[in-house]
Amino acid sequence: MAKKIDGYIGLQVPAGSATPSPPIGPALGQRGVNIMEFCKQFNAATGDMEKGTPIPTKITVFADKSFTFVMKSPPATYLIKKVLGLKSGSKEPGKVSAGKITRKQLEEVATLKMADLNANDMDAAVKIIAGSATAMGLEIVEG
Repeated sequence: MAKKIDGYIGLQVPAGSATPSPPIGPALGQRGVNIMEFCKQFNAATGDMEKGTPIPTKITVFADKSFTFVMKSPPATYLIKKVLGLKSGSKEPGKVSAGKITRKQLEEVATLKMADLNANDMDAAVKIIAGSATAMGLEIVEG
């Protein structure tokens, strides 16, 4: 028989450095989940990733206070900034450019995000990532 689901918790947790401090501790504590057990399991699962990379995580909490979690790929904006070596996007997107991004760089990010995108092919995935890049104030150039 399947366990009864008590609820879901969505968090963005830094890879390899989950701690019981906010926001993780209070979010899990409200549901009665063993916070240290989650931190141990999450850190073990993200041990091979670059430390500090934000990982969107969906935690399913069951009625017996046990849990499972699913990790997604890092946010597109994080990956775009990493590929381009940017500190941040434009403070005024549409007015002030934060830099330029090529189709090849968009494809690189789309490849990393493909599993989490609602796209059937690479071209559609690149368009989705291009939308994020444009929202950050980046110019899309040929190349």
